[in-house]
Amino acid sequence: MNRGLYGAAQSMINQQRIFDCISNNVTNINTAGYRKDEIVLNTFREQLYLVGHRSDTSGTYYQTYVDTSKTNLDQGGFEFTDSPFDVGIYGNMYFNIRYEKDGEIYQTRNGQWGLDSEGYLWLGGVGRVQGENGDIYIGNDDFRIDERGIIFDENDQVIDTLLLTYIPDGTDVHKEGDSLFLYEGEPMQIPQDEWDDFAVIQGAYEKSNVDAVKEMTQAMEAHRMYEASSKIFKGFDSMNQKGMTISEL
Repeated sequence: MNRGLYGAAQSMINQQRIFDCISNNVTNINTAGYRKDEIVLNTFREQLYLVGHRSDTSGTYYQTYVDTSKTNLDQGGFEFTDSPFDVGIYGNMYFNIRYEKDGEIYQTRNGQWGLDSEGYLWLGGVGRVQGENGDIYIGNDDFRIDERGIIFDENDQVIDTLLLTYIPDGTDVHKEGDSLFLYEGEPMQIPQDEWDDFAVIQGAYEKSNVDAVKEMTQAMEAHRMYEASSKIFKGFDSMNQKGMTISEL
């Protein structure tokens, strides 16, 4: 009887975690460069329960639980603005930002930039955009960036080249806030067969990769599963109480 309670309770916890994850994704649907999170349930792992202090087992059953959450790195769509400070990337390359809070270099797909008080290219409230020579000094809005990330001034002189990091799909990254990632693996060169699929786009920024319709569908499924698990939990609880009443007679 208690196994049923445990299983139903665990299912409710799973669905609550899934629903919280979906809610966060939907909240950030308009955040530039946001990558949605997904809850990963383990495969049906065998759980062994012992009864009291007895050495023999009461049997086994299978139960799902939330293993972890992962960040989906799929490409998002683009919003074209014609602003020189809006920059997007097509392909698995990421911009690098020196985070003001800790001075560490993080990766991001958020290309809605501006100039800080000293004229450096920066991601507002986060930190300065990194080039191959460090912080990128622009000074004004008269500049251009070509498809390989080379930055030119108004006289067509090279200022710097955007520092880009290649992170292939399926790679584990640590998420910091809504649009920063920390890739802790060894730097990798973009494979030759993906080079033609990579481009920096000035005058556009990448939107989040959240599909509102898909997220809402999954939210409804999680809600229905939570309600079903709740009813099962109440049913087992009621049976348990009746069993205790009968045993006292």
